[in-house]
Amino acid sequence: MYEYAIAWEWLAFAARWFHVVTAIAWIGSSFYFIALDLGLVKRPHLPPGAYGEEWQVHGGGFYHIQKYLVAPAQMPEHLTWFKYESYFTWISGFLMLCIVYYGGADLFLIDRHVLDISKPVAILISLASLAGGWIIYDLLCKSPLGKNTWGLMAVLYVVLVLMAWGYTQLFSGRAAFLHLGAFTATIMSANVFMIIIPNQKIVVADLIAGRTPDPKYGQIAKQRSLHNNYLTLPVIFFMLSNHYPLSFGTQFNWVIAALVFLMGVTIRHWFNTTHARKGRPTWTWIVTLVLFILIMWLSTVPKLLTGDKDTAAVAPAFQQFAGDPHFPAVKQLVATRCSMCHAAEPVYEGIVRPPKGVMFENDAEIAAHAREIYIQAGRSHAMPPGNITDITPDERKLLVAWFESAVEGKKQ
Repeated sequence: MYEYAIAWEWLAFAARWFHVVTAIAWIGSSFYFIALDLGLVKRPHLPPGAYGEEWQVHGGGFYHIQKYLVAPAQMPEHLTWFKYESYFTWISGFLMLCIVYYGGADLFLIDRHVLDISKPVAILISLASLAGGWIIYDLLCKSPLGKNTWGLMAVLYVVLVLMAWGYTQLFSGRAAFLHLGAFTATIMSANVFMIIIPNQKIVVADLIAGRTPDPKYGQIAKQRSLHNNYLTLPVIFFMLSNHYPLSFGTQFNWVIAALVFLMGVTIRHWFNTTHARKGRPTWTWIVTLVLFILIMWLSTVPKLLTGDKDTAAVAPAFQQFAGDPHFPAVKQLVATRCSMCHAAEPVYEGIVRPPKGVMFENDAEIAAHAREIYIQAGRSHAMPPGNITDITPDERKLLVAWFESAVEGKKQ
């Protein structure tokens, strides 16, 4: 059993590394071509069919690049297709989903205080949501609404917000954000696999056969590429969010997700406008900052919305937290709810080492991690994962009261 757990942990690490490598390759090439496309310049000397050109310098050399909206007059001898970066990013991401969230459904996927469902049902819901999301998105794009690019994007935003809310009603907060990222990434990769590459192949086949390619295929592919452009940054946020419980483990996590999608738009708008040489809209960064501050505010569940006290966390000290009147009750709580994993020899099945080396076996260790306990199990519901040890709302309030009381006591 010990060897199996170690092998499974390394498999998860390998899948994560594979995913990061392929994602860097896909996002890097995507961002490069978006910048290139926006920076193209129309000049009189361009060959027939060429839309624009760009001169670039990199690695000690100069590059002269020309773009054809449909196709050049003659097929070049060699074409480089940018597709496998997308495919392997999705494959590696789905592999991680299977290893971490399906394989560890009780810990990471299911929160029985959110929805009490079995592992098979939770996994089926997950798979159905990913497939169904692509079908709904594709139908919207192919509907009459698809002819209005910005109207379509507004509707798609509403769909994403609804999915954010829906996932938080089905899974743990951590899994909800991960699935929102997977939902969006599935749409992006399917755009490449189902629309962009097939359309390009149709154009190439027409060119080889001596037919004039229909420009509609390029227009359709460009619209899907535009969607991918604005969805990339939110996907990265959701994939990183599992390390930051204040983003996913709070009451207003679905609202936070909705604001993250807006930040993706404002940030990409700045880059797109700058690369197109249409100015530098600094207002987008101001809006992004305001949105991020709003997210921070929502993550703390302020008094205005919930009636809870809003106290800033400070660095812990042993005397400060172990000497607080709440500490004996907190110590007992941590022993019953947390120590099954956070011990030198964890007793929870499949956990062979304390997560991140954090242990709660004595007063000093509990006090040293007071801030983390407060954030992850008090202010948010990130811990225990999936609330596997059934920590109650009153117990979470005790953790909050303990930390905040100790902080206030130090100030006095």
